[in-house]
Amino acid sequence: MHYELRISGKHFQKLQQHLFPGDGKEAVAIVLCGRYEKDDLSVLLTHKIELIPHNECKRYKDSIFWETERIIHLIENAEVNNMAIMKIHSHPGSYPNFSEIDDTSDFEFFQSVFGWCDSDSVHGSSVMLPDGKIFGRVFTADLKTFSFDKISITGDTINIWNKPTKNISDEFSLRTIQAFGEGTYAKLKKMKVGVIGCSGTGSPTIEQLVRLGIGHIVIIDPDKVEKKNLNRILNSRMIDATVCRSKVETLSIAIDGIGLGTKVIPYFTNIFDSSDALHELISCDVIFGCVDSVDGRHLLSQLTNFYLIPFFDIGVRLDADGKGGIENIYASVNYIQPGCSTLMSRGLYTADRLFDDGLLRQDPTEFSKREKAGYVHNANVDRPAVISINMQISSLAVIEFLNRIHSFKDDAPKNYAKVTMDYCDTCISNDTEESFTQDVNSANWAGRGDCQPFLRMPELML
Repeated sequence: MHYELRISGKHFQKLQQHLFPGDGKEAVAIVLCGRYEKDDLSVLLTHKIELIPHNECKRYKDSIFWETERIIHLIENAEVNNMAIMKIHSHPGSYPNFSEIDDTSDFEFFQSVFGWCDSDSVHGSSVMLPDGKIFGRVFTADLKTFSFDKISITGDTINIWNKPTKNISDEFSLRTIQAFGEGTYAKLKKMKVGVIGCSGTGSPTIEQLVRLGIGHIVIIDPDKVEKKNLNRILNSRMIDATVCRSKVETLSIAIDGIGLGTKVIPYFTNIFDSSDALHELISCDVIFGCVDSVDGRHLLSQLTNFYLIPFFDIGVRLDADGKGGIENIYASVNYIQPGCSTLMSRGLYTADRLFDDGLLRQDPTEFSKREKAGYVHNANVDRPAVISINMQISSLAVIEFLNRIHSFKDDAPKNYAKVTMDYCDTCISNDTEESFTQDVNSANWAGRGDCQPFLRMPELML
């Protein structure tokens, strides 16, 4: 089994403030976690936090004792909803392992937790060090322990801790290491990234990620290459359009031909139609959305929120002037982190547009009737694409991604929740997360993980 722990940025900040109040003594919190369980992957996802008050504990520099009555409601919730309990405490002295006191305490605690819960699924224990680094383990029903293989934090920055890697020394890696450091390159090699949409912004995004050395890349698109696509899909050829080759197959051939070792996992499908593709995305470390449809964007927003995955949405808008020219050109990169603002709360689409796009996908006949009756709100608009614009905004998205795993800008990453390029006015602007309306409903489901219906979207039926 492969075990992972994912923590939202909001939860990490609350935990860090509580676990290190500045007095050099240990502190503790209990986290109700959602789950993702599929095949040999088990992921715990922080959902709700119970901070155990300092004055209710006996706190020392290398140990802590506390009563468990306060968290009975969390255990009951875990039992009813097949969720997990995770204990997290601090080691103010930076001790990088579980102590003997920790072992005894954890054994007694999780023996009680499994006594409450009928499920044999794992629960977790973790430790935060003063620098914010976290290590941890899971407990099985027979109280055996296994270390987390990966721990990630999705906040203003993206932090991922994996098991140690070998030193990097190949010639290809040298330039990436020189620019971003060996640690960053090692992270990229271990990352699994999903890109949904393989056309205008998707193909240059895929190209950059592969040449940066991403270990695994999941590419998803339901369409085949057409002649009209050749002006904007990197690595596409006339022969691909002639034989009606799928976009994902075309790019898979190109990636394998580059020969840099990236493993490509292609899905020739719409994400609404493939449970396998959705499960593949859940196992990704980062997702790039390069889709035009509102309902596709909404699905990705839901998926990344429920499963605590960093999400970069790339969009291009070209407004024609009605005289054969272009009036406005806008492009944007939205970075969406779990439990904060969403594409909808940022005003990128409305509930009406979401309904219309869903109707177009599910029932084109009814969509056409409603469109004629004037009920549809401009959902079926095919805007032109320009490869130079697509490549520039794609590059900006990848740079924002790199800045969040290895901050190199003078300004903090939190100030780049959205970056907008206005090509007609020749300006670039950025917005902070705090400037957007927070999506309270979405925050309530952040880290919920597996539930029925899947993502609270009955049509998916996973």
